[in-house]
Amino acid sequence: MTADPSRVAAAHTLLAQLGVSVADLQAAPDSSRRMPTVAEYLPRVMAAATPSSCRTYGTYWARMAAVWGDWPLDAVAATDVEALQRHCVKHARRRSNGRGGRHAGENVISAARAFYTRAIADGLIPAGASPAHQVRKPRRLPSPRRALTPRELAEINAVARTSGNDVILDALLLRLHTETACRRGGALALRLMDLDIEQGVVRLREKGETLRWQPISLNLAARLHQHAISRGAVLPGDALLRYRDGRPLTSRRYDHLWKRLGNRLPWVAAQAISTHWLRHTTLTWVERNFGYGIARAYAGHTDSTGPATTTYIKADLQAVATALAALTGQPHPLATRLDDLGIRA
Repeated sequence: MTADPSRVAAAHTLLAQLGVSVADLQAAPDSSRRMPTVAEYLPRVMAAATPSSCRTYGTYWARMAAVWGDWPLDAVAATDVEALQRHCVKHARRRSNGRGGRHAGENVISAARAFYTRAIADGLIPAGASPAHQVRKPRRLPSPRRALTPRELAEINAVARTSGNDVILDALLLRLHTETACRRGGALALRLMDLDIEQGVVRLREKGETLRWQPISLNLAARLHQHAISRGAVLPGDALLRYRDGRPLTSRRYDHLWKRLGNRLPWVAAQAISTHWLRHTTLTWVERNFGYGIARAYAGHTDSTGPATTTYIKADLQAVATALAALTGQPHPLATRLDDLGIRA
């Protein structure tokens, strides 16, 4: 249908009198769709986030809601994000192994980016309009962690086995982390069903929702099973690691363990040594003796970033078990015989 030229002319005249152009009408926002505020939108972001993201970014999201809570999403500018970053750096908790709040500054930008990435995906703001992505993240400094020496590792184990109110549990924890190089979260997530005492493997669920079977010595497997059963684990989904009263283990045990070790070994406190140093220790040994590919598999790394050759150097469970057998000096049912490889335990 062709528009009546006289009506079009009349419409243009009316718009001119109102001071409105056709372009203004086309760009006018939909009044029925109000831009949500930061506080209103945050629950939706948290509901869609993984548990690990909520743990990492939760504090910073709460801070965003406290500062910008009643602001519409599109009212926050890059300057506001940077100001919040400076505030978090300045008021970060001071720790012995801290970097002057640098980690807090990095996390607040990551949290804001995750928040606005979700807003873009939901169509609330256009792509490229995220204020958080306009702020440069601070460069991550090299980690001060290193592999422990045999003497240092022996001292840590000796003190753990001769002090504290549950030396059996502490000895198991140190042995588990030394053999598997797992993270704290992986150990705490272990259930009775995740332990295979015949094959000598545990199923680890760690960050990034990764899942893998990790070899452990048959001796450790038997002790873990005995520990769990004696402390009340019955159902397959029951926690494997438990306090003496039967409660599932929490991260507080690790905090108490390393505080006690630091009190008795001053060098542990001075260098802020933690469970993650055991991961560095084991993986360094595996890499030196069995190569990068097996160390990568031992660590449970599945990311595809890095050199293209990582695609071709994947190691299987048998290769990891072979490295474990050499590390512990104990045979493993999944391992290739060390004699066949010309390696001495």
